[in-house]
Amino acid sequence: MSKIVAVESLSLDGVMQAPGRADEDERGGFDHGGWTTRYNDSTKGRIMAAGMADAGPLLFGRRTYEDFFKVWPGRRDNPFSEVLDNTQKYVVSTTMREPLPWKNSTLVKGDVAKSVARLKEETAKNIVVLGSGVLMQSLMRHGLVDELVLLFHPLLLGSGRRLFEDGGPYREFQLADAQPTTTGVIIATYRKPLNP
Repeated sequence: MSKIVAVESLSLDGVMQAPGRADEDERGGFDHGGWTTRYNDSTKGRIMAAGMADAGPLLFGRRTYEDFFKVWPGRRDNPFSEVLDNTQKYVVSTTMREPLPWKNSTLVKGDVAKSVARLKEETAKNIVVLGSGVLMQSLMRHGLVDELVLLFHPLLLGSGRRLFEDGGPYREFQLADAQPTTTGVIIATYRKPLNP
């Protein structure tokens, strides 16, 4: 049985919206897109690359999947495109239909909690969630997230969509690792306790 591992970039006030590009997600008038880019360094790159090398399939919500598909396939200027292209991708969506546009992509059908729980049972390697805020909130409500890799960036955005919604469930995690980067990002890994 695999684990669900969520890898999420956050501001200190918990915002996850549009970390990579100015035009990535302007919902709600959000105008701080691309807020993570000035914090990239070799430490962050090395840790993220090591995590991707050990990971199994990816699990996306529709919005993040479509955004990744616009940016990553076929690029050769980075170490991530080939891995993303060749990795099995599962997509949770009620509006998309197969065949999905990016190779190695499968639509997750039916009840999200039951379908993802079944994926965990059937998959040997850990399933990684990148971004996908709405999906993450659903997975958290159903207790399906086993590990959080949170990249805390040293800034307050003051507005934007947050990873953890108000009224979400009570959950405990244990700190497994924390590594600072040269730009002040803290990469903290939290795991669900074995015996909660």
